Amino acid sequence: MKNKMKYGLMLMMGLWMTASVMSSCSDEPDKSNFYTFKGQMVSDYLLSNQDFSEFSLILERAGMMKQMSAYGAYTCFAPTNEAINRYLIKKGVSSVNELSEADCDTIARTHLISNMYATSDMNTGVISTPNMNRRYIEVTHGLDKDSNAVVFLNRTSHIIYELQDDSVENGIMQPVSEVLENSNRMLPDVMEENKRISLFSEALTATGLATLMRNTYRDADYDPEKYPRYKYTSHVNKETATVPDTKEYGFTAFVPTDSILANKYGIHSLLDLYKKACEIYDVMYPEDVSKEGHSFENLTDSVNPLRRFMEYHILNRKIQGWNYLTPLNDIGIMTALMNPVDWYETLLPHTMMKVEKLTVLKYADADQMRERYINRRRDDEYRVRGALIQKSVENEYSNQAINGWYFYVDDILAFDETTRDIVDNCRIRMDFSTIFPELETNGIRQNGNVKQQDPEYDETGKYGRNYYFPNGYLKGVKSTGYFVYRRPHDYYDSYEGDEFNLFGNFDIEFKLPPVPYEGDWQIRLGYAAESTRGIAQIYYDGKPQGIPLDMTKDLTDASLLGAEWVQDYASMSDAEKSADYKNLKNKGYYRGAMGGYRYDGAGASTYRQFVTVQMTLRRVLCTVHVDPKKDHYLRIRCVSTGKTEFDLDYLELVPKSVYGVTDGNSMEDPL
Repeated sequence: MKNKMKYGLMLMMGLWMTASVMSSCSDEPDKSNFYTFKGQMVSDYLLSNQDFSEFSLILERAGMMKQMSAYGAYTCFAPTNEAINRYLIKKGVSSVNELSEADCDTIARTHLISNMYATSDMNTGVISTPNMNRRYIEVTHGLDKDSNAVVFLNRTSHIIYELQDDSVENGIMQPVSEVLENSNRMLPDVMEENKRISLFSEALTATGLATLMRNTYRDADYDPEKYPRYKYTSHVNKETATVPDTKEYGFTAFVPTDSILANKYGIHSLLDLYKKACEIYDVMYPEDVSKEGHSFENLTDSVNPLRRFMEYHILNRKIQGWNYLTPLNDIGIMTALMNPVDWYETLLPHTMMKVEKLTVLKYADADQMRERYINRRRDDEYRVRGALIQKSVENEYSNQAINGWYFYVDDILAFDETTRDIVDNCRIRMDFSTIFPELETNGIRQNGNVKQQDPEYDETGKYGRNYYFPNGYLKGVKSTGYFVYRRPHDYYDSYEGDEFNLFGNFDIEFKLPPVPYEGDWQIRLGYAAESTRGIAQIYYDGKPQGIPLDMTKDLTDASLLGAEWVQDYASMSDAEKSADYKNLKNKGYYRGAMGGYRYDGAGASTYRQFVTVQMTLRRVLCTVHVDPKKDHYLRIRCVSTGKTEFDLDYLELVPKSVYGVTDGNSMEDPL
């Protein structure tokens, strides 16, 4: 092979042995390391090598060989002839010609990605760009039969060590040992095959949730061709947004194995599991204990403890992979100061779970670092371990379905008193992209290359795409104007790098994430002030809240801190910080989060924490008494003309136990 990018055994062994550490590295391909092979395309590579003649035929029958002969940026996971022959035997056919054209199309698209990935870019989790079938390829690391450290794909195939990372003019070749397959089955059906989680699968069926998950996949009436591209000018660039390609629905399940249930809790049967569920949820919902639906004979009822137990283990979205459970590559998070955290609603009404990646050694054991936990809290006051999320399941099982994923957890999950009163009794900060499950299910959230600026009015999505959402696309959202998701950049003044912008004569109402318990809560909006932005009136459950929010005013405005603004926050004394905090709090504002940061520009190496940036701030939208068992809505209505851009970066739900700090120099932690 020509122009081979060879990686030594020692390097690859290091990649495998330090996979958990490398999960923090960028998933964006570093194309500076690629050799350019003048003249030869993916098609030429395949056609000139007899070992890939069968895959070449599949591409030809799929009508995709011409595309592979044109300029572009592709990764081709080419199965060898031996791999394809094993696949054909498994399918009960003797040659590629016996496959249908649809089969060939599926196989071809499964092995092609419209981006370039070297093995060094493939970190544990999933490859950040989906294949041409819009499915994500799972990545693990291990040894081949010759003890070479190699990259495994979907745990059933690996990139052939001697042939890896071969560069061609329009991409990079990654020959593989087996044909890659993505299941077209629904999540409950994939889970049923795993004998280690038989009790959880049985409970899914008994509670009716398996039926729900089988009947929910895609809105066949959604037609993206009805909606034109939207071109707009942000405060950064002239940009283009498109509607999503699909409108799909999905699920993510966190599953304790049969052995976890048996060894930790003595649970061996469905009745045992029901009794455990009663222990948890009879305390949380005492008003339902005497209802008919509570009994073991009514497991499908909404008030049944076992149904509630199962619902709390399932998210209403398809997370794209283990490394997507928290912000991809920890973008915009000061990981030495705080752990990356995302909050997600579960299928149990009015509940959320906290997913946390451990990066702060002060509050973690060494072997827990870089791992992800559910409902964990460890600080100076509390030690709640939570449940560890495993990276993958056994090789003989798949954990990816067409409408979801499941992950092992090493303990049961529960919305119990500990979760409600300790884990959730904190400032709940949610990136706006996590509030709407459709973004993750449809592969929209955190897409693209965070270090690249787009060409003006880019229509190719070369470095990623911006999206807008027509009214009705997002569940629980009513909107006029344009509701735009701007893809992440590591130099934006945005938590997790991305943001929502409202344009035009906007008027949007959406369902708020739930709070864990009844009481007084602050609802805050994190955003970046810009001179190009406008003014909006805020409503909570239909009632206007205070004066309109003017997004042209940053912290140096005379109505906020004015001349008292201090950029060098670290140099301030505790007394000065407290005075600064109280001054802003009295006006309904807070500085931007200390735990967030952005680079000083595209490709820059210097950065600034949000707490030191006058444009990044948080506004208290309202302070309200919240009933946690009801849905509540936030409405944002444009009241300005001309300047109508409005920024929705992140939302904070803050209990009185946090925002009510008033004694002496006491202040809320600035993270």
